[in-house]
Amino acid sequence: MAELPVTQVAVRKKILITLFLFALAFLALTGRLAWIQIVQADQLYEQAWEQWNRSIPTRSPRGSIYDRHGRLLAGSTTVETVVAIPLRIEDSVRTAQLLSPILEMEEEKLLELLTMDLSAIYLKRRVGSEVAQAVRDLKLPGIVFTTEGQRYYPGYTLASQLLGFVGMDQGWGGLEIYYEEYLKGREGRMFFPSDRKGRQIPHDIKRYVPPKEGLDLSLTIDESIQFIVERELARAMLEYQPKQAMIIAADPRTGAILAAAAKPDFDPLNYSEFDPNYWALAPVTDSFEPGSTFKLVTMAAAIEERQFNRNEIFFCSGYANVAGYKIGCWTAGRGHGAINFLQAIQSSCNPAFITLGQRLGKDKLFAYINAFGFGQATGIDYPGEAGGLVFNLSQVGALELATTSFGQGVSVTPLQQIMAVSAMVNGGFLMRPYMVREMRDSEENIVYKREPEVVRQVISRETSRQVAEIMESVIAQGSGRNAAIEGFRIGGKTGTAQKVGPGGAYLPGQFIVSFIGVVPVDDPQFVLYIAVDSATRGAQWGSQIGAPIARRVLMDVVNYLQIPSASAPLQPVEQVEVPDLQGLTVNEAAEQVEVGGLLLRIVGEGQYIVKQTPKAGAKVAQQTQVVVYLSDEQGRVNGAISLPDLRGFTIRETGEILSWLGLNFKAEGSGVAVRQLPESGAEVESGAEIKVYFDSPLEP
Repeated sequence: MAELPVTQVAVRKKILITLFLFALAFLALTGRLAWIQIVQADQLYEQAWEQWNRSIPTRSPRGSIYDRHGRLLAGSTTVETVVAIPLRIEDSVRTAQLLSPILEMEEEKLLELLTMDLSAIYLKRRVGSEVAQAVRDLKLPGIVFTTEGQRYYPGYTLASQLLGFVGMDQGWGGLEIYYEEYLKGREGRMFFPSDRKGRQIPHDIKRYVPPKEGLDLSLTIDESIQFIVERELARAMLEYQPKQAMIIAADPRTGAILAAAAKPDFDPLNYSEFDPNYWALAPVTDSFEPGSTFKLVTMAAAIEERQFNRNEIFFCSGYANVAGYKIGCWTAGRGHGAINFLQAIQSSCNPAFITLGQRLGKDKLFAYINAFGFGQATGIDYPGEAGGLVFNLSQVGALELATTSFGQGVSVTPLQQIMAVSAMVNGGFLMRPYMVREMRDSEENIVYKREPEVVRQVISRETSRQVAEIMESVIAQGSGRNAAIEGFRIGGKTGTAQKVGPGGAYLPGQFIVSFIGVVPVDDPQFVLYIAVDSATRGAQWGSQIGAPIARRVLMDVVNYLQIPSASAPLQPVEQVEVPDLQGLTVNEAAEQVEVGGLLLRIVGEGQYIVKQTPKAGAKVAQQTQVVVYLSDEQGRVNGAISLPDLRGFTIRETGEILSWLGLNFKAEGSGVAVRQLPESGAEVESGAEIKVYFDSPLEP
């Protein structure tokens, strides 16, 4: 076979190399195409989508909050937000000038926003309908709207500290922040195709990713009980004019919180206008010395350890000697004399409780204190819970054991106290407190349900029965008489604790008075704790302030919850004689009325009582209020008439007080005094007319 010429061989090699290069290039292009079309398809599609499209965020509807019966406590309504799409704005300067007065924003700030390198940006969020319409009327290119949820609270300030409040994008207090992840939902977006200048392409397909609604919360809180509690707190603020007052109520069988509040409080829609110190729920976040309500812990421990005999005689000399110190009883050295231990509890005798603490010893007493949950957070579903403070066992000597046994030297929260007493009366079981019982999605499906949780059993059922029975005797025959309601079995304990200052020293004249109670004692369904901090009007005793507040709350609650009255025949209401209080100081008068189960109300300024109603010697029922007028001179009202503060008094009491001063009285409204003209402190002439406005202390 003839060989090919050299030139033809060279040509053929070039052709083969060329074909090989083309094949290689084809394979490379095919591989690249496969890489783009298959491997990077999703990523490149997203990038292309972002180049072709613009998006506007749409906020998810925030979940609603309901009470235990499905009544709305916090909801959301739809409002509009003004949005700018910078690439579509034709004249940024003119747009800023036109929007500035409507949106109440500086032109410079608007211009900065309008020229930002973003696909869309908020200009003014959650504007009113009038503002939104004014912006629409301008028909400005690149200015569009999106919808957002706006929080609202139907009860205004009702349960404000418990619910918390919402900032621009999330919860910032209370349950609103604690359950933020469940309430907030997921943001949606509206996508639309656009050209290179960001202008929407007409007739092209839009894409809408809807927001996901937040979950709805169903609370353990009962709106009606919450209103009763807050109404009485508002009245207490008028009547006793304290620094703060608080109440927490629970179902002792489950640990479910039925109501919790403190006054002063705030408006959650305008929270920034109120003192941040009152944003939190004080019964959960504040701790302080409990005073005599803590004696129930010592009593329950002593009964469980068989160190308590109600009939055993105890002699109270007015003080107890402990480690070289004299620890006084509240009787200011006079003592209770020879009494049995049941009477010692009814009269809240400090030396008797010191004796019970000594019998228990520090190991056992502090074991029960810890078992009842003191010194540690309860784990309630609310932010910022305080843990309180109790002595470390290694720090406890004879003096610390003595003071702890009657509630001094320890710091506890109202929540801890109410859960401990719940355990004392429910059969001995410490329950975990909680506020949210269910969560539901937008289709009403239950996605979470809370069940009552037993932390531990602290005392036996028999001890629990005895504790409840003794608490009932405190109401019937002891310091809690002013909380009694005829026909109902109520148990309770009063407390008075001197406040501790920042340096650890006790503050003279400043007390936290308290009351804890349960109803009915034979089948506990409702337990509440009340504390009033630094009252400036009235005798600062738990029996004179805490117990009357409790009675008013319980009277409405037993009717609302339809708690049956006792089946035993009702005892006739005891009639007592009003003592002569003229010439006495407030503390002396408080002791006099305390003996008979009466209440003391104070008006005026000064050291001595110069007037009283009812008059001395009158026969009245227990729990009757004795109103007294103070002056610096014994026996008469000062000549110059300086108007007293009448807030919190009834129409009858106000008329009596003004008649003492020789002033004419004009009433408007009904309820308790909420305002007066002239105001308190004003100097008036004898015979002047004083107009007093009466109303409910809590706005509906």
